[in-house]
Amino acid sequence: MCAHVLVAEDDEMQAELIRRSLLTEGHTATVVHDGAAAIEAARKLRPDLVVLDLMLPVIDGFGVCRVLRGEDDIPVLMLTARSTEDDVLLGLELGADDYMTKPYSPRELMARIRTVLRRSGRATEERQEDTVVRAAGLSVDAVRHEVRCDGAPVDCTPAEFEILLAMTAEPERVFSRRQLLQYTRGLDRASTERAVDVHIMNLRKKIEPDPRRPVRLLTVFGVGYKLRGGRA
Repeated sequence: MCAHVLVAEDDEMQAELIRRSLLTEGHTATVVHDGAAAIEAARKLRPDLVVLDLMLPVIDGFGVCRVLRGEDDIPVLMLTARSTEDDVLLGLELGADDYMTKPYSPRELMARIRTVLRRSGRATEERQEDTVVRAAGLSVDAVRHEVRCDGAPVDCTPAEFEILLAMTAEPERVFSRRQLLQYTRGLDRASTERAVDVHIMNLRKKIEPDPRRPVRLLTVFGVGYKLRGGRA
């Protein structure tokens, strides 16, 4: 599906993670960091969906949802670290179409967004070409959850898939371990950045001619990792 999504999230790193995930899925995205800006952007841009963090400055997510529901029927997906039953019920009573608690994985969020868009009928038809990213001999299909390396299928775990999806979408960009961890597990504090090293090691065994001398997934010492090679 192809849609314009407004992301209202005060955590800039988390907002950027959502934005990049949306672009990889073939959507367009506008990001704002407070509730007043969210209302203004929704009025001006009339997006197909609003991803709305509950704990926004200036006007919180509940207040934003009240305003939007009083003016339009834009679908709203609420995000929050607060998971009490009262919060969930209030969000739904105000008209939120769905509700996700943090931490969450980007893949789960994209699946929820697809579901809300499908129910609302606001997204355009599916365009398979928008869901496949290619770089460095790799092709990663975000919808079919398929990876190919030089044309051959690659069997990836969910975490390995999310890493390749992010890095193939932006080849030559250096990703820190923390950034890659967010792509695999959201903000799950039970995970450690060292887990990313294990995922990279396993991926090298699957996509490198010689895993001991990688030519695709390179280490940038003191920073993190990058995928070498341009977009195809």
